[in-house]
Amino acid sequence: MAQVMLTTPPPQPVTEKITYEEFLKKYADVHAEWVDGEVILLMTASTKHQKLVLWLANILSLFVEKYDLGLLLTAPFNMYMPHLGRGREPDILFVAQERLHIVQDSNLSEGADLVIEVISPDSVERDRGSKFVEYEAAGVREYWLIDPDRQQAEFYQLTEAGRYRLVFPSDNSIFHSSVLNNFWLKIDWLWQEPLPKVLDVVREFGLLDK
Repeated sequence: MAQVMLTTPPPQPVTEKITYEEFLKKYADVHAEWVDGEVILLMTASTKHQKLVLWLANILSLFVEKYDLGLLLTAPFNMYMPHLGRGREPDILFVAQERLHIVQDSNLSEGADLVIEVISPDSVERDRGSKFVEYEAAGVREYWLIDPDRQQAEFYQLTEAGRYRLVFPSDNSIFHSSVLNNFWLKIDWLWQEPLPKVLDVVREFGLLDK
């Protein structure tokens, strides 16, 4: 199997250990995460990554607003998982209406209901490894892993036993969310160049007049 060489170094921890409260004060406007007292500075995302995150956020935010489902947020915004000693910064997160009490001024006090990570070359191990385990343990009900370079999308939903189960799209390659009621996504949309126009997509959802 050919080895894939990464052209960007992995994010480096800040040497000093600090509390989560200190982290929120000192790194409020920095793309960073807090792991066991260490600050992990994250790499700047690529254009492809940012375009896909923004496209997803635009579509999801319109859907969430239309049906008053809760709150959708994008990075930089920290999600604190106190029992794990972690403060992660997902690309996109969603908190359901009945759990809006966990939304603080600068962070979530618990795991979100839905987390989306768009994978970059430097985040593969983090998104598929440590974050997967953490989000599962934190009770994040749905976790989307989207890899634009490999054109691969994985959708995990939390079972009653508290374990992630991989959910496959339907025969026509459409994923149906269990957290965002009635939301569906054509997987092929994610790989189009350019991405489909947001207004065209939300018209398909029936959010706008055709």
